[in-house]
Amino acid sequence: MTRVGILYGGRSGEHEVSRCSAASVYSAIDRSRYDVLAIGIDYDGRWYPQEPARIMEDRDFGKVLDIKKNGLWLVNHFENDGRLWLYDIESGGRRYVDLVFPVLHGTFGEDGTLQGLLELAMVPYVGADVIGSAVGMDKDAAKRLLRDAGIRVVPWITVNRREWEGGAASIAERAISELGFPLFVKPVNAGSSVGVRKVKERAALGEAVERAFDFDTRIMMEKAVDCREIECSVLGNEDAASSPLGEVIPRHEFYSYEAKYIDPEGADLRVPADLEEGLSDSIRDTAVRGYRALCCTGMARVDFFLEKGGKNYYLNEINTIPGFTSISMYPKLWGAAGLEYRALIDRLIELALARHREKRAIAAKLTRQ
Repeated sequence: MTRVGILYGGRSGEHEVSRCSAASVYSAIDRSRYDVLAIGIDYDGRWYPQEPARIMEDRDFGKVLDIKKNGLWLVNHFENDGRLWLYDIESGGRRYVDLVFPVLHGTFGEDGTLQGLLELAMVPYVGADVIGSAVGMDKDAAKRLLRDAGIRVVPWITVNRREWEGGAASIAERAISELGFPLFVKPVNAGSSVGVRKVKERAALGEAVERAFDFDTRIMMEKAVDCREIECSVLGNEDAASSPLGEVIPRHEFYSYEAKYIDPEGADLRVPADLEEGLSDSIRDTAVRGYRALCCTGMARVDFFLEKGGKNYYLNEINTIPGFTSISMYPKLWGAAGLEYRALIDRLIELALARHREKRAIAAKLTRQ
């Protein structure tokens, strides 16, 4: 029986969100097909196999997977029987998994770093590979690639810390001139709206930028669009397909971290979105085009801004490890298409194994031409 390792937690501002998603995956995965080992990653990056795993109540997130810190575990970074092995140097214990299901949102989990480790170990894993994960996480790189693919994106300016410290006044003037108010300030590499602020006047801009720099070395200023927020789930490798569309209707000023996770009344999720068929088809097609332009595989949730009262839309971002609770938009949209939660997990594992087989077939040694 295939042993699936569910990785969760991590060194990220989305640590708690990850534990919530992981609790849902751990509860739903088909135990008749898979042996399951939950592996929690603490804030310091240390890995802890959970035996047994424990789902606990949480005030903000409902149910989360606990992380018990037992042992001092090392992880192999090389090919070893096609498995990912963990070694406890305190007790001498060993554990392995045949396939990794990362439920790690944000940095050091969704940004290609974990995927690089798993590629070195030659272990199959769910979701996008190194390039798809890294580009999908980097909002600036993603926007430039999407723009070059002919996909409309919201105007933006990207700034690193040194540039800001050396020329904050001139950068602020440029942002006001090119983007106007209101505008959004956000870390380039972060998800779940961590560090994002809506700025309506110049006096608030500096504080918003400094707050965003708490979560990344680069920040983005982005034009605010009066829009509806439309989301699409994409599933597959080369044969990617798009789900029906959903709409997020925030009750806060924008779809903030609090609206997503803390306030149970923070937003309405409407599935399917109330859109004309032609417009819906166009957005779904663009979701797959964007998925391919950013070299994604496995899965992603693709988020759009649709101008209110019009038909112009912008691809806002791609999330390669989207929220994965049973009520999160990614599985909810596939549920609307008839693919229920447990079957979706099965399909993601199948896609991971198929991609792994293809990569194993690539020549590793140069033979005489």
